[in-house]
Amino acid sequence: MLRWLIARLGRAAAAAWLIASLVFIASRLLPGSPEQQALAEAGDLSRPAAGVLSAANQAQNRLALRRRLGLELPLFYVTRSPGPPGRWQWHGTANQYHAWVVALLHGDWGHSYRDGQPVLALLRQALVYSLPLAGAAAGLAVGLALALALYLAQEPGGLLRQVVFTLLSALQVMPLFLLALGLLLLLANPDFINILPAAGQGPADATRWQLAGYWAARAALPLLSLVLAVLPELTLPLVALLRYETRAGYATTARAKGLTAMQILRRHALPNAVLPLLTTLADLLPTLAAGVVVVEVLFALPGNGRLLAEAAAAHDYPLVVGGVLLTAGARLLGLVLADVLYFLLDPRLRPAA
Repeated sequence: MLRWLIARLGRAAAAAWLIASLVFIASRLLPGSPEQQALAEAGDLSRPAAGVLSAANQAQNRLALRRRLGLELPLFYVTRSPGPPGRWQWHGTANQYHAWVVALLHGDWGHSYRDGQPVLALLRQALVYSLPLAGAAAGLAVGLALALALYLAQEPGGLLRQVVFTLLSALQVMPLFLLALGLLLLLANPDFINILPAAGQGPADATRWQLAGYWAARAALPLLSLVLAVLPELTLPLVALLRYETRAGYATTARAKGLTAMQILRRHALPNAVLPLLTTLADLLPTLAAGVVVVEVLFALPGNGRLLAEAAAAHDYPLVVGGVLLTAGARLLGLVLADVLYFLLDPRLRPAA
């Protein structure tokens, strides 16, 4: 199993590296280079302290800025020269991609174009808010999905079950942005129901426990939005699998022995129904990572999602590449965990079989 696990991790690492490399190269080819953004701010007439730069000063400042950011080097090992000849030129290790790879292998993810801070430090500060939010949403969603699936998989019928099915179906087709915005207008609106805070940093003179309570209240709406967004994807397939398992022969035998419907579902049907659902559980982590971006921007939370959204808007490419690398790693880690769980729970998938 160890050799198989190492091979899976190696393939996942190679895929994450390929994704990050493509994003790095694409970010350098996009219009709106960082030196153009900086020079535009420097020459903005709306800023009293900034004057209008001459063409010579702009060219000199652009060259100095490109050298400081490491953009004066060729992009890749091989580049094609502009013009009609279009010849390919080999640059060796003196290129931007090689410098980025060497720095990344040494733990240096680069520095932000906006404030010059290390990308890894900025991501670490933002993950303090994003990881608890995503982890709590994943735990609550899985627990609530199991409870709802066991309830809904019993004998069909009843008004309450029909209402729950209808609500889950409506949530499944509702975009996360619309769902979060509806909760914001419903539960944090002074003109309607204002029971939860939706913005702010908390009182300045608050104690540690008061500040923790405030941030818990601040996280209630984003957490509820994420849970409701992924709940139908977990619950509805599990209900169908549980109902399929209750029609199997072993369920009929258990029913003949006097077991109740809930006992059959919990003891016999649930272990068999969860196995095909592992792929959905593996997709839960990247789904929540994408959802965190939406809720953090909408609810003004200082997390990883909001940080990456602002970096993309400001053409802060090192921060964008670092965020993509982190998200791709989370996605591939989820797939590896799903493969490991399949390996442990289903002996037929093991190499010896």
